[in-house]
Amino acid sequence: MKSRSFFLTIFFVSCLATGGIFVKLSDLGPVATGFYRVLFSIPILYPLLKFEKGNHLSIRDKSLIFVAGMFLAGDLILWNISFHYTTVANANLLANLVPFTIVPAAYFIYKEKISRNFLISLMVTLIGLVVLIEGKGDLSNGSLYGDMLAFATSIFYAIFLLIVYKVREKASAIQVMYYSAYGSIVVLLISSLLMEGVSYPNDFEALWPLLGLAIFSQILGQGGLSYVLGGISVNLAAVLVLMQPVISAILSYFIFYETLTAQEMFGIFIVLTGIFLVKKEG
Repeated sequence: MKSRSFFLTIFFVSCLATGGIFVKLSDLGPVATGFYRVLFSIPILYPLLKFEKGNHLSIRDKSLIFVAGMFLAGDLILWNISFHYTTVANANLLANLVPFTIVPAAYFIYKEKISRNFLISLMVTLIGLVVLIEGKGDLSNGSLYGDMLAFATSIFYAIFLLIVYKVREKASAIQVMYYSAYGSIVVLLISSLLMEGVSYPNDFEALWPLLGLAIFSQILGQGGLSYVLGGISVNLAAVLVLMQPVISAILSYFIFYETLTAQEMFGIFIVLTGIFLVKKEG
C-alpha cells in the first residue's frame, strides 16, 4: 500500500469523523439533517462531474450506484438518530465496525486474500475499540439503544462500500457520489416526511452545519473514500475507517467536553497500533 493512498485515506476518514459533530450541532431532525447533507452535495458535485472526463456508464452501472446510495441513506438515518441516544465517540465507533461484514464478504465475493498479518492487525485494532467503548462506563438504556442503532449502521455502510468497490472499476469517484446521491435522496426524503414531517433551515445558524456535512462528510469524506477504493483493497479501507471513532472522540473532547478516561486513551493507543500494523502490512 502506497504511503500516499494511506495518508489520503486517513485524511478522508478524518473528514468523515466530523459528521457526528455537525449532526449534533444541527437544529433539524436527524433524518432531515441527512437529507440536506446529500441534497446540498448535488449542486457541488454536478459541475465537477461535467468538468471531468469520466467513463461512460451504462444504465446497469448507474442503477447499481443508485442502489448503493439507498444503502448509504439507511446508514445515515440510523447513524444520525444514534447521536441523540449515545455519545459521538460511541456512535462513530460502532458504525465503523464494518470489517466484521466486509472482510468475510470480500473473501467470498471478490476473492480478496486475507493474510495472517492482516488478521492480526485487524484483531489488535478491534481490541483497542473494545477497550475504548468499555472505558465510557455508560450502559444506560438510552445509550444501549443508540449503540445498537450505530452498530446496525455498520451493516448498511459495509454494503455501500462493497458495491462502490466493485463499481469503481468502471466509474470515477465523482460519478459514484453524484449518482448515489439520488438513491440516497429518495430514501431520505420519504423517511424524513414520514418520521419528522417537513422541515428546512430558516437561518444561517441552521444552515451552516448542513453545509459542513455536505462539504466535509459527504464530498470529502464519502467521496474521498470512494476515490481511494480505486487504488486500495476494500479490506484495508475497512480497517482504516476504524480511525474515525478515535478522531471523533478527540474532537468531541474539545467541542462537547465528552471526557476521555485513562482507559479510553489506552484504547485509542491500541487502535493506532493496529492501524500502524495495517500500514506495514500494505
